[in-house]
Amino acid sequence: MSDEETDQSPEVPKGGKKGFLIGLILAFGLGSGAFYATYSGMILGPKTDVADHAPVKNESPVVSFVPIDPMIISLGTGNRQQLRFNAQLEVDPAYTADVSHLMPRILDILNGYLRAVDITELEDPAALIRLRAQMLRRVQLVTGEGYVRDLLITEFVFS
Repeated sequence: MSDEETDQSPEVPKGGKKGFLIGLILAFGLGSGAFYATYSGMILGPKTDVADHAPVKNESPVVSFVPIDPMIISLGTGNRQQLRFNAQLEVDPAYTADVSHLMPRILDILNGYLRAVDITELEDPAALIRLRAQMLRRVQLVTGEGYVRDLLITEFVFS
């Protein structure tokens, strides 16, 4: 019976290994080609033109700057500490005259705010960011919504 069992075993075709090897080589070749085509941008890539490689000119918005008069603010009651402050307001050129006309109110609101700030807060290195945001909000309340875009601090010396 042992001879009969060996005769009935399924035979492996001779071309099986050869077909598997050819399929593996084709799969690797097609996969590599697809990767290269996608990676290089030939397929599914952005369409680039010669004009796209030209340097891009930065279109900056048209703005105007309204200077705020330099201020020296006395801090505390007996410390004789002072704050020198100078800034500029970034506005749309159409609103330059309107914001300049309101400068006495802007100086008043900034002077009042900076005198009320605690000295320990001025000593904090990260305080300038918070103070700038607070001052910008107060200036925007005085001038109206949309007139002042930003407050640029050019001098902030605490001594």
